[in-house]
Amino acid sequence: MRIIIKEKCDEFCLLIEDGKKIYDIVLPSVKNGVNIELDFEGITVFSSPFFHSALGGILDHVSYEDFNKFVKIVNLHESGKNLLKRVMEDSRHYYTDENYRNALDSALKDLSAGV
Repeated sequence: MRIIIKEKCDEFCLLIEDGKKIYDIVLPSVKNGVNIELDFEGITVFSSPFFHSALGGILDHVSYEDFNKFVKIVNLHESGKNLLKRVMEDSRHYYTDENYRNALDSALKDLSAGV
């Protein structure tokens, strides 16, 4: 299956809501062992919240190895590749290391409470 990201998110990949659209397509495919190609042609602006909501959260449901086995990223601008790599490494760490996850969740809770 091939998903043209520009058709789902316009020319910018910035919003969490747009990332969720991609997540809702990719997660069932990966969980069912279906290969999926994400085509980022024509997109040059990205945000980490977009990538976290689109792809990072998938690692809560499938292994990093399975993600890489079934998801192919094409035509992603170099800056997007670098950002996506960092997001996926952070997500893998978050979902596989309970101590890290608890510490991060606690820190974010404190920040949101103004502590």
